[in-house]
Amino acid sequence: MAMDFQGRVAIVTGAGGGLGRLHALALARRGAKVLVNDLGGSVDGSGGSATAAQKVVDEIRAAGGEAIANAASVTDFDAVQAMVKQAIAAWGRVDILVNNAGILRDKSFAKMDMADFRLVVDVHLMGAAHCCKAVWPYMQEQNYGRIVMTTSSTGLYGNFGQANYGAAKLAQVGLMQTLAIEGAKSNIRVNALAPTAATRMTAGLLPEPVLEALKPEAVVPAMLVLAHETAPTRTILCAGAGGFEAAHITMTEGVYLGMGDQVPDELATRLAEVTASEGQQVPGSGAVQGQVEVGKAMKAHGH
Repeated sequence: MAMDFQGRVAIVTGAGGGLGRLHALALARRGAKVLVNDLGGSVDGSGGSATAAQKVVDEIRAAGGEAIANAASVTDFDAVQAMVKQAIAAWGRVDILVNNAGILRDKSFAKMDMADFRLVVDVHLMGAAHCCKAVWPYMQEQNYGRIVMTTSSTGLYGNFGQANYGAAKLAQVGLMQTLAIEGAKSNIRVNALAPTAATRMTAGLLPEPVLEALKPEAVVPAMLVLAHETAPTRTILCAGAGGFEAAHITMTEGVYLGMGDQVPDELATRLAEVTASEGQQVPGSGAVQGQVEVGKAMKAHGH
């Protein structure tokens, strides 16, 4: 196994089962010391028990690895800070954070209770933000960090009945974009993983041959690449059933129309030209949009 994590300390949230458990086991197998975090709740976020995390810790230890359990809810910032301190107390550093904790409260938007919208955003987005904030000073100080967000095709492209989940999952990408820029000088690389995997969150939804192809084990290699010292940064890696792709948030070349009463009508007429993908780019930061727009205006006015 060439991809080595010897001497690295990893925190994996939501690691008591499913994909998170496999992430924790894979990191430990390759030499990382792992803090296994799991609230031990059900798929909808209710309940809680430390046994899920402890079982994974026992698995890692039985295989000769080092691990400790933690049952903090990622929605509780104080508990998350205590979790990071637990890892620091045990091993003196935190190199890797895999933000994997999540819940589902699926319903069409028309029928969705706003409390369920808020809770899903709280777990996925605020949970990731809490964990990033808690590890950030340690990663800055040691001049090394690898953070993996877990996004979703639902966030990137939408999915019926998952407005709350989709909003939270794309928000993690927005968080990734800025943290990658801010972390660059401290060698903190931040990426996002969009998994397609059959876990208890997808139970009963898919036929057996599809479930077999979508084993969560197939996603783990992408996580390892994003968590390794050779990781890229600001990359959205998609993985499932043995296939790997990248998603990009791009900006088209667009057109210059200037200002005036005629612009709305002209824009409507030329919208296909504005949305055409030829010559599109992946901006290095949010500032690029303004630069492109001002550049078009300057050119149009002969500057």
